[in-house]
This record gives sequence, C-alpha cells and structure tokens, in this order.
Amino acid sequence: MFSTDELCSLRWDPVSEQVEIIDQTLLPHTLRWCHLDSLPAYCHAIRTMQVRGAPLIGVTAAFGLAHALSEDASTDNLERASAALLATRPTAVNLRWALEQVGAAVQHLPPAKRAAAALAKARSLREEDIAHCERIGANGLQLLQSIKVASHLNVMTHCNAGWLAAIQWGTALAPIYKAHASGTPVHVWVSETRPRNQGTNLTAWELQRAGVPCTIVADNSCGQLMRQGRVDCVIVGSDRTAANGDVCNKVGTYLKALAASANAVPFYVALPESTIDWSCPGGEHIPIEEREESEVLSIAGLDAAGDIRAVNLAGAHSRALNPAFDVTPAALVRALVTEHGNFEASEEGLRRLRAVASAV
Repeated sequence: MFSTDELCSLRWDPVSEQVEIIDQTLLPHTLRWCHLDSLPAYCHAIRTMQVRGAPLIGVTAAFGLAHALSEDASTDNLERASAALLATRPTAVNLRWALEQVGAAVQHLPPAKRAAAALAKARSLREEDIAHCERIGANGLQLLQSIKVASHLNVMTHCNAGWLAAIQWGTALAPIYKAHASGTPVHVWVSETRPRNQGTNLTAWELQRAGVPCTIVADNSCGQLMRQGRVDCVIVGSDRTAANGDVCNKVGTYLKALAASANAVPFYVALPESTIDWSCPGGEHIPIEEREESEVLSIAGLDAAGDIRAVNLAGAHSRALNPAFDVTPAALVRALVTEHGNFEASEEGLRRLRAVASAV
C-alpha cells in the first residue's frame, strides 16, 4: 500500500536533480507537487509549512543543505546554510538532528567531495525514515491489537502524524495503516486541530485515500467522546521528546492526554528516536513556537464557486495568541512507540530505548 511514490510526501527527481514536495498548504482541495530549487525555496517550504511534521522537516532540511553545498561547498557556506535552515522552525528537533547528520558527513571532506556526500546522506536519511516509520507501525500494531473491543477499534488522533508528516507510513498513523491492512476493523476519530486544521485538512485526507474509515470531530468534543466510551485509545506524534519522557506535540495534545487519563483511555505517542532530544531534561525546556495571530483570527476554505478564500472569524482589532505546540507530561503517556520497540515514557524507559538503539 505504501510502496509507490503516490503515497509519499517528498521524492527525489533524478532527471532535474531536484526535490519534489507536496505543497501541504493547498490540501485537501488541491494536490500539487512542486520543485525546491534553491536554499531560499527550502527555507520557505519549511517556514510556511508547505512541508511539516518533525520527520519530514528533518529530511527536507537535509536535502536543502545538500543543495546549498552543490552551489558552494565552502565551510562558510555550510555554516550559513545550516543556520538559515535551523532558524525556520524552532520546536521540531529533527531539523537540528538532520542538519547535524549531514554536517558530520561532509565537514572533514575536501570541498570538491562535499556536495555528493551531502546528497547521499540526505537520500539515506529519507530511506531510513521510511524503514523506521514502518517499524513504528508494526510495534504500534501490537498495542492496538492488545486492546479488547466488541466489534471495531476506535482510535483518536490529533494533528497529522501520517505519511504527510514523514516520507511514507508516518508515525502515529502507521499502526492504524498496519491494522487496516491486516484486516483489523478500525475507525479513526480525527480531531480538527485548530487553528491550522491539520486533522481536517491532512489526516482525514490521507486516511480517506487509504480507505480507512474516519470521522472528523471538533477539538472540544474529544473529551466527551472519551467519557461516553467511544474511544479505545489515543495515539499522537511528537515534534520533540525530552529525556524524561515529556512530549511536545501540536497544541491541544495535552488536553487530550488529560481527558484520556481521566477516562482510563490509553494514550500513546509514536515517534522515531531522532525526535528525542537527549540534551533536554524536561518539557519545560522545550521552546514553543508562536505563530501569526492571523491563523487564529481567520480561516481559509473552498467557497461555493470552487475558489479558496480566507475569511475573518473575529471582530476588527481583535488580538490572538497562537502557541503552535504544548507539552504533555510523561506521566500521562502510556507508552512511547518507536522503531526500536515500545517503551515507558520515563527517564528509565528512555535509557532502555537508548541501550537498545546503540546495540543495533
């Protein structure tokens, strides 16, 4: 189901020798691939959320740095390009991780060999992401299949952590895709994820393309659905996970974790090891990106004539605060689902994860 380029978010075009991405700001109404042909184009794509999701941001940045080195492989440009890409999004730790991976691969090479080595590393990171996300799906499937249900499994998600947020499979949606492919009856509650509506615009779109039954619900309805016993588990992704197991994800995740805890609903977080910030002792140290007021005060959609239009929601001169992420304490997380297995969200659990990963 996920072996074709149709179901991926970023591909390498060997003819043009450029990266192609899906412009996710146009979904769900328009599916458009576009080339990234300069360092400013890569920075723009990440900053404006044409690409988003921690794993995809990291891979995109790796290709962006490789492109910059193809134009100027000097050490000065390596540092300038890395700094420009790093400044685009402050919260997703995969961005820094990927840039460090490429930097380490080229820094000791003569300039003439850096561009090729950087591109090879970026392509390797892309393939690794696909493999890691598939393993996350397999490990998460074990958890989903352990939940006893009368007829079908009702899973709740928040934001988008599917293949649009990675390369293929995704993180939080990977176990759902695995369950669906295995014949396990599964239905997904897709929370809209205001203010950018990534649940409505992205998660529902890709679930529908995969044939997975899903229903979009308002963010504020999710606690009530859990209270009514209509949610068997919640599974979300992570943009940065602290060394103590605290999880930073799209704003609104914390409220779902609280509701899940109050209603004895398992709350899982799916993430690759690259999303763990081993230098961050706890969630209070994670920088929270604040985005433009306009995302809260207005909304864009398709009108009756088929045109995309933005409309104001709030009265004139209204002000808004728009934190893009929040932190869920480790105590509210039932398990961290990773490519290395499922681990307790705690310092000890992450130490075990690190030991398993280092032995691979």
